[in-house]
Amino acid sequence: MTNIEITAKLVKELRDKTGASVMECRNALAEAGGDSGEAIEYLREHGKEKAAKKSERETAEGVVASYIHSNKKIGAMIEVFCETDFVAKNSEFQELGHDLAMHIAAMNPENKEMFLRQPFVKNSEMTVEDLVKEKIAKIGENIQIGNFVRFEI
Repeated sequence: MTNIEITAKLVKELRDKTGASVMECRNALAEAGGDSGEAIEYLREHGKEKAAKKSERETAEGVVASYIHSNKKIGAMIEVFCETDFVAKNSEFQELGHDLAMHIAAMNPENKEMFLRQPFVKNSEMTVEDLVKEKIAKIGENIQIGNFVRFEI
């Protein structure tokens, strides 16, 4: 295999894992010397920088997402805001809302600050805040968390 084939394979694998664009994956792999683990960390840090740049944008659209546990005794609802109705209708954005509601049902955070700092229930290697920043970088719009509530019988 040539370097180009290896790079193309690595780019595809990294893209499948992260959802980042081809160019972002190539740049991350170049920065990491071909190490996909380091490239993922590079993309995370780069995503945080992108999120910080977008944080001042107005978020006037979004969804109210919900999750009801299989036992029907625990549920949660959350407001997730974005910039445009186009993104609000996007399946990945809606999945984010559902996952955040599931996290609230499972982890019962007391407030938004605690919620954002908690390890994400589906991937304990990242916090909820890291997940949101990752989605901001991937989707390309500011995403904000509004009110949330958890119910339990």
